[in-house]
Amino acid sequence: MTMCKLGLIGAGNMAGAILSGVIQKGFLQSYEIGLYDVNPSQCQKWQERYSVFVAKDNPSLVRTSEVIMLAVKPSYLRDVLEEIKPHVQGKKIISIAAGWTTAMLTEILDEASGAQVLRVMPNTPAMVGEGYSALCQENTFDEGALSWAKQLFSTLGKVQEFPEKLFDAVIALTGSSPAYAYLFIEAMADGAVKLGMPRAEAYRGAAQAMLGAAKMVLETGEHPGKLKDDVCSPGGTTIEAVYALEQCGFRGIVMNALEACARKSAKMAQEGNKK
Repeated sequence: MTMCKLGLIGAGNMAGAILSGVIQKGFLQSYEIGLYDVNPSQCQKWQERYSVFVAKDNPSLVRTSEVIMLAVKPSYLRDVLEEIKPHVQGKKIISIAAGWTTAMLTEILDEASGAQVLRVMPNTPAMVGEGYSALCQENTFDEGALSWAKQLFSTLGKVQEFPEKLFDAVIALTGSSPAYAYLFIEAMADGAVKLGMPRAEAYRGAAQAMLGAAKMVLETGEHPGKLKDDVCSPGGTTIEAVYALEQCGFRGIVMNALEACARKSAKMAQEGNKK
């Protein structure tokens, strides 16, 4: 029987990012990882790329894995939990599903199941080692399992622990925000193309500018407003662009986007509790 250190239920984008990250960073070897997804093509893709073990179904994956990561869409998670509950005795369960609170998880995987539960919110830049993973402080992992989980997610980027009451904000700020950044990069590239720049060079330039700006914030420790001021020469080109953004309500739009995301996360939890 094949025994895996980590078993992934679900093999979509986020699971793929984590799988790629832990293997590329050498935290786990391919033979230590198993997965199952209802879509056979997803399983085949990752098996061909990394030679990971593919289980025949969720229960068999759980039985042959020490740690199980739940990486399915939130709407499917209840059915998956009910399916694997008889097989989780002594297992460590990590959920990365948005909107599923620790209380919701432990309501199904109660003490009688013998499982330990940890909620984590990662993001897709984990694939290139620049992820951000929030670990929920309210969990039932023992000290050794929690330390291992922190090491796993640390190989994918930054890790921080938060109380669960902040998880809606975490999802809005870090879980979903790569999409906002991609949208901004695309918009900047479109603007450069409008000004005559070839599209490929526009994408590279916009992405590098975002990367460099982010590193400046992280590595200098300077306030983002100070760094912005340093670029804005009096009467210059940058302040003209900043003024145009402010006229369109740029800051308010971004803040509204995060608030909408957090509201949706809270709503998903409420709806999940009603089922």
